[in-house]
Amino acid sequence: MGKVILKPGKDRPVRGRHPWIFSGAIQRVEGKALDGSLVEVQAADGRWLARGYLNRRSQITARLLTWDEGEAIDDDFWARRLRRAIAARQTLADEARTTAYRLVYAESDGLPGLIVDRYGDFLVLQSLTLGIEQQKPLLVRLLADLLHPQGIYERSDVEVRRKEGLPETAGVLAGEAPPDLLEVAENDRRFLVDVQHGHKTGFYLDQRDNRRRVAAYCSGREVLDAFAYTGGFGVYAAAAQARRVVSVEASEEALGLAQRNFALNGLDVAAHEFVLGDVFEVLRGYRQAGRQFGVVILDPPKFAAAAGQVTGALRGYKDVNLLGLQLLRPGGVLATFSCSGLVGADLFQQVVWEASVDAGRDVQVIERLAQAPDHPVLLSFPEGEYLKGLICRAW
Repeated sequence: MGKVILKPGKDRPVRGRHPWIFSGAIQRVEGKALDGSLVEVQAADGRWLARGYLNRRSQITARLLTWDEGEAIDDDFWARRLRRAIAARQTLADEARTTAYRLVYAESDGLPGLIVDRYGDFLVLQSLTLGIEQQKPLLVRLLADLLHPQGIYERSDVEVRRKEGLPETAGVLAGEAPPDLLEVAENDRRFLVDVQHGHKTGFYLDQRDNRRRVAAYCSGREVLDAFAYTGGFGVYAAAAQARRVVSVEASEEALGLAQRNFALNGLDVAAHEFVLGDVFEVLRGYRQAGRQFGVVILDPPKFAAAAGQVTGALRGYKDVNLLGLQLLRPGGVLATFSCSGLVGADLFQQVVWEASVDAGRDVQVIERLAQAPDHPVLLSFPEGEYLKGLICRAW
């Protein structure tokens, strides 16, 4: 097994059990160490620190799996980690009212580069690193043995794989292919999900609890659901007796699926409004027309995927929150989110505050929201916390 020798003074994050080693922290790599293979990590003075897998093509050159020198990285290791992650979601597994959730959340579950989501009787897997890619056949077999799904489908068609020197890929890994639209339950709501082509692995599982919390403010109000996707927040709002839900979405396919999800939950599609168009343009049109809402929900896609995009992302977040506040009636509720991990919670709140000043509104934060518990945040890996939200009241 090869060795990664760190530069002097660069071992502190590893000793703190952070699972990433960047290329700039490495002094040299010794021995037979092929990309994707396991390596021992040593401090500059020769002390053993950890064990993980290597990829020189990535800026994150090593991803760590264990800090226990006696723990071998063998088939039993991968099985133990999978069993631990699955056991942590047992409460969800026991609830028939929810059949879609995250089973494995990469670094936060001690499995860097691996995402596994459950959608009913199917599993959807993402392999995001070379080390996981080389273990994929074993991981698929273990998942099949542990969970006996009807099928395991891969959605590794994500750009981040290019940083690992991997092509994007998708398709059946085991069992049957999922249907074009797969019905799942979430808090007794029902949704049709396109796991083969939808965003992420088909549905925003991380917003499960937030949809319920935002819906509590929607009764009797006209609700604007911007970036509505397939109607997650909108279905909850309408089921909570919102007077009218206006769903705005740029994807015609997603908006059509939102309408189907309203109908699937016994909601009168004709009583609500579904608007196809660029969200910023539609909201500016509403502002010009003087239209106002009792609740505005802003759940945009990731605006910053790299550090160089943060400045532009902040402009985007400020713009959309300014529009949201300008469309909100006095005493109305703004539910606003960012899923950009590079934009921290404090910075996001600052942007919303700046938007409130420009809008001339007094805004109170009444709830702070985060990703659902099946997306846990490892204390030694704060990067796992990416979703942040605020429920605000504006005067």
